[in-house]
Amino acid sequence: MLAAIPLLILPFAIYNLAMLGLFGGTAGLGAGVMSLSMLSGATWAMSFGDLLIVVALLLLFVEILKATRTGTRALMDHLLSMVLFIAFLVEFLLVAPAATQIFFILMTISFIDVIAGFSVSMRSAGRDVSIGL
Repeated sequence: MLAAIPLLILPFAIYNLAMLGLFGGTAGLGAGVMSLSMLSGATWAMSFGDLLIVVALLLLFVEILKATRTGTRALMDHLLSMVLFIAFLVEFLLVAPAATQIFFILMTISFIDVIAGFSVSMRSAGRDVSIGL
């Protein structure tokens, strides 16, 4: 049953913890995590919010791989992903600290998870035809 829990709940939970004041609040999401000097002389910097988005994209990849499974667990995974997207959307619209670019991108990643999950499942279910031999 734990395999049905969408992994994108982790960035959602981390952002909500930041809204509660952990990690320096939502302002702490802009804090630098690392910076690199490039050969061009420019400095590339990554903030905690940027890192959160990268982690969410990696988790989206795993979620799309999970969508290729068939069975009741996959259906529950898609249902919970939809519930998570609705939670993202409601929080984005109703909670003031969630109205940021970082949260919007996380919400968009969650939406892509929902759409891709259903699309991949429908596509793979169409090819999984058992004749009963």
